[in-house]
Amino acid sequence: MKARLFIEGLRYVMGFIGRTVVSSFFFFKKEKAAFKILIMQLYFTFVQALPLTVIMSLGLSSAIYLFGYTFLLSLGQASLIYSLLVIVVMRELGPLLVAFMVTARSATAIAIELGGMVVSHQIESYISVGVDPVGHLVAPRFIAVTISVFILNLYFSLVGIFGPMVVSLIFSPDNTYGYLSGILGAVSVSTIVTSCIKSILFGMVIALSSTYYGFNVERASTELPIAGINAVGKCIAGIILADVFVIVLSLIL
Repeated sequence: MKARLFIEGLRYVMGFIGRTVVSSFFFFKKEKAAFKILIMQLYFTFVQALPLTVIMSLGLSSAIYLFGYTFLLSLGQASLIYSLLVIVVMRELGPLLVAFMVTARSATAIAIELGGMVVSHQIESYISVGVDPVGHLVAPRFIAVTISVFILNLYFSLVGIFGPMVVSLIFSPDNTYGYLSGILGAVSVSTIVTSCIKSILFGMVIALSSTYYGFNVERASTELPIAGINAVGKCIAGIILADVFVIVLSLIL
């Protein structure tokens, strides 16, 4: 019995993911009425989160540079600070911090918003007039969140890499040129590709988890907080699993 329920649940999840991906692929051809949802989700997830992203990146990278450079200098390995910044800010910690921030801000909001629409029977109204809820409500959020995480990660990486140069200019003006050449030499194509792949996967995980648990609300408004909590929990778990997958894949290749 449990195995049967598990298989049915897995089929439902895979079907939801498949419909979301297909609807997103044809979104700009079929769902022109949902452009406003796409724009508003981009505004909330990307534009409003951009200042926080810049502050987080500048603070983290400056701390790593100031403390890491001093420590590595005492070991006679000061040149490793550039590789350390690239690995931590661009490849590893940066994409994770951006994904966690978007999860905290957007995943709960999306799950509760869609859950409220289910409770108030708005989803039934869409279906009754022939509008596909997945194409009209899920696809624009899926696209917007994925794009937002990707672009926020780019901003995080750029600020995290070049932000410490301002710190270097203040505390050690003579080392500014050395910092620029050193950091550019530490950035590789594989690091950029890995960072981009992570951000895209993280965005997809966040969008799918939050919309899925939003639609899983049944009748009572008391289920909305539970949907938000479940969405955040599954987002974090999915992000960590996706991160491990990309790391293992990069080591194999």
